[in-house]
Amino acid sequence: MKKLVLLLAAASMAVSVSAQTVAESKTFDNIYVGINGGVATKTTGHKWLSDLDPNFGVRVGRYFTPVFGLAVEGNAYFSNKPWVSTGTAVRATNVSLLGTVNLSNWFGGYKGEPRVFEVSALYGLGWAHLFTNNDELKNATENNRNRMTSKAALNFAFNFGSQKQWQVYVEPSINFAFLGQSRAKSYDAKEMKLVETHDEYGYNSYSQSGQPAYNIHNSFVQLNAGVVYKFKNSTGAHNFVIVTPRDQAEIDALNAQINELRNRKPEVITKEIVKEVPAKQVVKEINVSDLVFVTFAQGKSVLTKEAKAALDAVKSGSHVQIVGTASPEGSAALNQRLSENRAKAVAEYLSGRGVIVDAAEGKGVQGNTSNRLAVVYVK
Repeated sequence: MKKLVLLLAAASMAVSVSAQTVAESKTFDNIYVGINGGVATKTTGHKWLSDLDPNFGVRVGRYFTPVFGLAVEGNAYFSNKPWVSTGTAVRATNVSLLGTVNLSNWFGGYKGEPRVFEVSALYGLGWAHLFTNNDELKNATENNRNRMTSKAALNFAFNFGSQKQWQVYVEPSINFAFLGQSRAKSYDAKEMKLVETHDEYGYNSYSQSGQPAYNIHNSFVQLNAGVVYKFKNSTGAHNFVIVTPRDQAEIDALNAQINELRNRKPEVITKEIVKEVPAKQVVKEINVSDLVFVTFAQGKSVLTKEAKAALDAVKSGSHVQIVGTASPEGSAALNQRLSENRAKAVAEYLSGRGVIVDAAEGKGVQGNTSNRLAVVYVK
């Protein structure tokens, strides 16, 4: 229990370390699914690494931060060695809830995308069930076919793919089965009778307290390999996106500038003409009143009620040009795509109201300060 408390405390520290560095996650962000398989063998009581027990499993998990996550894993074990046969294709199953701590990100920091090689620690509790069609074994294990289990593991992972969305890993672990009763019987194939020296899983029954306890004699070591796919998030990436925290004073100053432009009396800005203009040609003058500023939330391209209200002022039949921009957080590719999506969202809204959109383009990051905007020039 003390080890569990220490692990949970470490996980809490990991959450606080990384929570301020990445973009906010939605409910179904940072979810992954994978399969794994390998072999297991009893830790004690026989020749080590003999009578290997193959297994296959499925793992589904979610990262809450670049350091901390949770996963649910289910494994099926097929071999009956070194124990008496249960008469079933699958000897036992085990389902575990595992906490995961990415040690590479915890101690080395998250750099904006996963490293090629990472090391993680896993720990959790589970529930195992023994299957049997052997009447003798079924009677001996009537009250002991379900067991509480515990798993501790190290995960050595390699990330690959265009956005590091794939991962392969090798994972050694030690798994404990809690007895829950003072003694348990099993069938001894050589003696052709039930004995009390081992439980029905094949572990020695050294625990006589009747309470869950970590006992090396009631454990097995396991070596599995697996592959994982990380689904795409709402940000468009398959992993966490780093954001640069902004000073509230800077944000307030930007909002004040925008409001000042909106409220300022029209000023005449003469458009410079390099080519000589014929005498009869009229030069179009651009006024601040011809510009509509639309603001967006960080990392978003969805129009707010305030943005729609500002765009409603553009009359149907008007010709407009739209430029979308983004703030410096995130990668250049992500910001370019985000600015294009903002320009597209404004263009679609105006087109739906009968406004003629001559051009709509994204300019990515413009300047060094936060500029999550779409500027509409009404001709």
